[in-house]
Parts: sequence; structure tokens; C-alpha cells
Amino acid sequence: VRVVTAILAIVAIYIGVKRFYLNPLEEEAHGQMFVAEQYFEVDSFNLALYGDGNYSGFLQIIDDYGITKASNLANYYAGISFLKSGQFEDAIEYLKKFKSKDKMVAPIATGAIGDAYVELGETELGLEYYLKAADLSDNKFTTPMYLMKAGLVYETLGEYGEALELYEQIHREYPEYSRSNNIEKYITRSRTQS
Repeated sequence: VRVVTAILAIVAIYIGVKRFYLNPLEEEAHGQMFVAEQYFEVDSFNLALYGDGNYSGFLQIIDDYGITKASNLANYYAGISFLKSGQFEDAIEYLKKFKSKDKMVAPIATGAIGDAYVELGETELGLEYYLKAADLSDNKFTTPMYLMKAGLVYETLGEYGEALELYEQIHREYPEYSRSNNIEKYITRSRTQS
């Protein structure tokens, strides 16, 4: 009887916390984030990150609403904003905090970490994240894009055989991407170098 009572009490507390604390907090966080997202959409990354005096920026949302889904999403937006602003270490920090299983957003966040590492001159780490991004979700948009970026990094590292393998995979498995990005040019270039 005591065990059942304890379990019922825990369930009641959980439901109460979720209903009366977490859900309103989540709504409030999304309301605050709306303006920051609008700034992000028009490439006003400074206002998106730090706010405009009336509305919070992504960094304040992360601090104020840390346990919410909105805060998690704000990590993504902050990371991309820092990346676009050329603040690559900050971009990596916030993108690594972002967690998602979304088939498009997760690879883009992972690939953006790769972009930041490449910009910092850490090409091997960038390559690692590009390959990881390509593997996260097999789709016609992110997979060939990150395989392509990985191929270009392999070329800069002088590993033309590895690059060729990726370009041929893109050619075989993603014909639309292949056509629009003239993949044959990269295949030929890698073949002549290897």
C-alpha cells in the first residue's frame, strides 16, 4: 500500500510540475524567442543573439529557460548566428549543446560544427563532422551536401582517392544533386590527381 501511495504521489507531482510549471515556461520561452527568430531570418545576428532591449535574444533565452525545448532550439539558432558572424569557437560551443533527432536539423547542426572547424583551420575535425552529418539521415538534401564538403576537405588534405570515392557515391546515389553541382568535374579532377 505504501509503495502504491508513493508511486501515485510521484506521478501527481510530475503531472503538477509539467502542467503548472514546465508548460507555461515553455510557452513563455517560445513567446520570447519569436522576435529573436525574426531577427535571425533577416540576418540581424547580433540582435538575434543579444536581444533589442525589449525582447530577449537567444543567449538570454538559453539562460532564462534552460530546461525547455525552446532553450535547446535557441542553442541551435545561437550557434548558427555565431557561425554566420565569424565567431567560430562560440558557434561550436552552442551547436554542441543542441540536441535533435530531426532528420534535417540534426545533420545541419552537425555539419555547421564542421564548417566552424574548417574555418578555424582544423580541417580533420571539420571532415569528421561532415562525415557524421552525412550519416545522420539519408536524404537528398543534407547527405550529398555534406559528402561533397567532406570530398573537398579530402582534396585539400591531398587524399584524392577518398574524395573520389565520395564524389562517385554522390553521382550514383544522388543524381539530382549530382547534376546541379556538376559532380563529374570533381570526379575528373580527383581521378587525375590520384
